[in-house]
Amino acid sequence: MTPQAPTPAYRRLSVEERRGQLLDAALTLFAHRPPEEVSLDDVAEQAGVSRPLVYRYFPGGKQQLYEAALRSAADELRLCFDEAHHGPLTARLSRALDRYLAFVDQHDTGFSALLRGGSVAATSRTTSIVDGVRRAAAEHIMSHLDVDEPGPRLRMTVRMWITAVEAASLIWLDEDKQPPAEELRDWLVEQFVAVLSVTAKRDPQTEALVEALAADV
Repeated sequence: MTPQAPTPAYRRLSVEERRGQLLDAALTLFAHRPPEEVSLDDVAEQAGVSRPLVYRYFPGGKQQLYEAALRSAADELRLCFDEAHHGPLTARLSRALDRYLAFVDQHDTGFSALLRGGSVAATSRTTSIVDGVRRAAAEHIMSHLDVDEPGPRLRMTVRMWITAVEAASLIWLDEDKQPPAEELRDWLVEQFVAVLSVTAKRDPQTEALVEALAADV
């Protein structure tokens, strides 16, 4: 008789491991399909588990799972802007945007549904999660600018640029990811310097930052 290959030993997953498995499965599906097109059966099949098991970990159903997956994605997006404080600011922004655009590329459909707010799964809680990412991005940028107490004009400038980055990312997806990500990244960095320069004409705090940036190139 031909000897049979040994059956891999079964290992029971911990609560956190199982929850992580289900979130990974959900994120994979939400990345490329709008939330309303993903069912709990789809998530169960993707994770290789039963539907009742999904309900066991997410008794609130798909909405609870979607919000948990969204928080997980938001945590990943926040990390995109977590850049070491060394080297020129423009180089730091470039590295952060490389990670941001890679995330957009990998989660294209889900990213579009999230930021456009057109999903039937959108709630005040999901909006709050997205706003949290924007706030975190602004805080990181202020930190890289070495500004502890930004004035209203500088705050508005940074928040406007973050909005522009989101809008450009959505348009980039609509345009079949053209121009190439590297070109889009450089363009967005140049836009950041440009909007700071415009604000500098009206705001002494931003003017001092622009002068420091010019000396740091």
